[in-house]
Amino acid sequence: MERSAARHAVLTGAPGAGKTTLLEAAARAGFATSREVARTLLQAPGGMKLRETDPLAFAEAMLDAHLREYELMEGRRGPVIFDRGLPDVVGFLDVSGLPIPGAIDTACRNVRYIGPIFRAPAWRDIYRQDSERIQDWAGAVASDEAVTAAWRRYGYKMTTLPLAPVDERLALLREALKS
Repeated sequence: MERSAARHAVLTGAPGAGKTTLLEAAARAGFATSREVARTLLQAPGGMKLRETDPLAFAEAMLDAHLREYELMEGRRGPVIFDRGLPDVVGFLDVSGLPIPGAIDTACRNVRYIGPIFRAPAWRDIYRQDSERIQDWAGAVASDEAVTAAWRRYGYKMTTLPLAPVDERLALLREALKS
């Protein structure tokens, strides 16, 4: 049976685990990439306040942004590497102790990523908080557990990235995206 070519790859996992660094290296290597929508929302005026005061509305904004990014990237030739995906919204809600709205659950069930899903595990040696990455170490680990469980809940198999330099991680990504 012929293997169908990957149209997507997703980098998910713990905050501060090197996903953005890997995404930037992939872009320099010529891959089409899509940056993390949550960080874009957090950097927008009022984004941090929305996350703090109404996490459900923040999750709905992430859903809308992920769906726009997915649709925007559908017309591209070759694979696209996403920094997080729809099940990450469910992980955010789970770790926040909030219910999963029907629209978010439906999107996760119906809008599918076709290609490898890479999990960047919590990596204490490189983890740093910043103005948008507000979790302490325990929160970063809990977030990783929640998003990993969410991806599995929606039927995805994940490959855990090694705690290794970006060039080693990029080589793994390249190999997985060969068609």
